[in-house]
Amino acid sequence: MPLVAHQVSSRTHFGLILGVLLPFVLGPAPASESGSDLSALEQDATGWIDLLAGAGPELKGWTRGPIPPTGPLDAASQWKLDPKTKTLLCEGTGGHDWVRWDRELGDLIFHVEWRFTPVEGKKGYNSGIYVRNSADAAIWHQAQTGDAKGGYLFGDTLVQGATKRVNFSKDVKDGRVKPAGEWNTYEITCEGKEIRLWVNGGQTLSWKECEVPKGYVGLEAERFRIEFRNVKVKPL
Repeated sequence: MPLVAHQVSSRTHFGLILGVLLPFVLGPAPASESGSDLSALEQDATGWIDLLAGAGPELKGWTRGPIPPTGPLDAASQWKLDPKTKTLLCEGTGGHDWVRWDRELGDLIFHVEWRFTPVEGKKGYNSGIYVRNSADAAIWHQAQTGDAKGGYLFGDTLVQGATKRVNFSKDVKDGRVKPAGEWNTYEITCEGKEIRLWVNGGQTLSWKECEVPKGYVGLEAERFRIEFRNVKVKPL
């Protein structure tokens, strides 16, 4: 074989070997870099439970509670479900409360789409999406929403058996949250001790030390008008 041809063949052979071995050396690329920018629901629509299907205006299968657990709960609910559009509206006219789906779960993916109703001059839009909460929300883990802010996890969790506040806002460089008036998509994946937050096409955070193995999913009201749709859970 001519020398030049032999060199080209050797380089090609080396390149093929490197292409096979490199992913094992470096590990998988982050979702935002690997081209997997679709939500888990978009990737596989099987196995999901629609939490608003059949709930009706009275939100059957859900329970409303105050935040904090010892706080007041308004007699009139600020939560309303439109059965036709399957959109859950929090009018933001009441106090600080939450609604939880009445089934305790362990490992799961929680898919929620949400948007705030913009109000001219309004600031500080605030709400949250919960996973692995206790029934009274004394223990809670929240994915923070906001007006082009949020995309991180925080909460009151258990650390070696004691309640402790954790906040990962400083660990997120790009929360990926859109401004008030635009729809956002959150997916929270709980697997073992890991909780991952996916926002609008990419993962923003992975927390690998959650000691609470199961709990309730829910949605928070904090005096801002916000809509929720495609509220679905996939047990893992």
